Amino acid sequence: MNAVRSLRTQVGTLTVEADDAGLRSVHWGADTEQPGSPEAAGIAEQAVRQLEEYFAGERSSFELPVDLTGLGAASTAVLTALKDTVGYGETVTYGELAARSGSSVPARAIGSIMGSNPLPIVIGCHRVVAADGLGGYSGGEPGQGRQTKVWLLEHEGALPPALI
Repeated sequence: MNAVRSLRTQVGTLTVEADDAGLRSVHWGADTEQPGSPEAAGIAEQAVRQLEEYFAGERSSFELPVDLTGLGAASTAVLTALKDTVGYGETVTYGELAARSGSSVPARAIGSIMGSNPLPIVIGCHRVVAADGLGGYSGGEPGQGRQTKVWLLEHEGALPPALI
């Protein structure tokens, strides 16, 4: 049984969901908390602690098992490349991420994969920007995507003035 926990942050309420294999979901909005199995509960509680540390400026990377089960091979390759090669305070363009992923995903399709990222912030899709500007962001409270992306990049010290 999956464990569900919520936390309030500077960019809205986040809810995390974990199963015995790892963290499965981070999304905006509060869900009814669920105890889950002991293993899932431990992962969910660890995710909440690490997210709280991130938002307090005390953490720059996440040390959590993630469960990307159910995603296609291309999405998994792109999200794994993002997680493994773009750290806190860094940005990468859609085209650069496409190349880093080693997949045949074209740059124009990277945005769709970022928009369906089940683990925003933990797998930092806010760090992916357009070659000519900020690019989009589907995270955040409704209607707050761009402001959320700007806040996250500023929080990490990664928002070049040219991207605003």
